[in-house]
Amino acid sequence: MAQAKQKKKKENILARIFYGKFLSVDFFSRHWKAVALGMLMVMAYITNRYQCLTRMEEIRRLEQQLEVLETERVRERSTYMSRIRESSMQELVDTMHLHLKIQDQPPFKLSRD
Repeated sequence: MAQAKQKKKKENILARIFYGKFLSVDFFSRHWKAVALGMLMVMAYITNRYQCLTRMEEIRRLEQQLEVLETERVRERSTYMSRIRESSMQELVDTMHLHLKIQDQPPFKLSRD
């Protein structure tokens, strides 16, 4: 008997949900504060999730841009370093026939005594 009553109760709840009697206007009028709070929480969750996804996409885009810029920086630095090497500078001066050479001794100051 108890099993039949529980089965009928389960069927009754499913039937009430299926036919729209479980969430009636009376339910919303009695619990409007909880429903409004629940809706606000759902809206806040959706907004937060959207902002999180867009910011994660922006972070991914900026990381890719940073990787490209770091590669370019390394390339430019290697080009710069090859241009300022002493041997390459001496070669450049020699090709231009400027008759300049590297000093063997460092410069010194002359003073009057």
